[in-house]
Amino acid sequence: MLNLVQAPVAQPDTALPEVALRTNRLRLAKRLWRGRADDGAEFGFELPAPLSDGAVIWQTSSARYVLRQEAEPVLEISLAVAPSAAAGIGWALGNLHLELSAEPARLLAPDDPAARQLLERIKVPYRPATAVFRPGRFARGNQQPHELGQATDLEKRPGTEG
Repeated sequence: MLNLVQAPVAQPDTALPEVALRTNRLRLAKRLWRGRADDGAEFGFELPAPLSDGAVIWQTSSARYVLRQEAEPVLEISLAVAPSAAAGIGWALGNLHLELSAEPARLLAPDDPAARQLLERIKVPYRPATAVFRPGRFARGNQQPHELGQATDLEKRPGTEG
């Protein structure tokens, strides 16, 4: 039986065991798609906006179904080497229309031949890795990560412009 998901569960019960529905980043970015959870349950998605990794999409009396983004090949650029160069590296990758994610100690980009060639040309050390890649996610120090394109608290308040 196909379970239709139109929005995440508003108040999930975190005490229930998790059943993962694993999918890749590109499918997760869509509004219309189908998937199968680890226990075989089938889901169809008709969403007003894409969901993100960790969203609880369905809940029964015995389990909660959670979206889990699969790890993918990425290029890891350590910020310990040249933290002041992060903006320039980000600009260079963005100039090739490649996506980027930043964590406190590293930058991540999809493992793409163009990214490898650029990093080698500008002499930025990198290493191939596997990680859950969330483009547009930026973290600094111990602060919460920020997502590009997300509304700020000011924009969310009624009566404010944004």
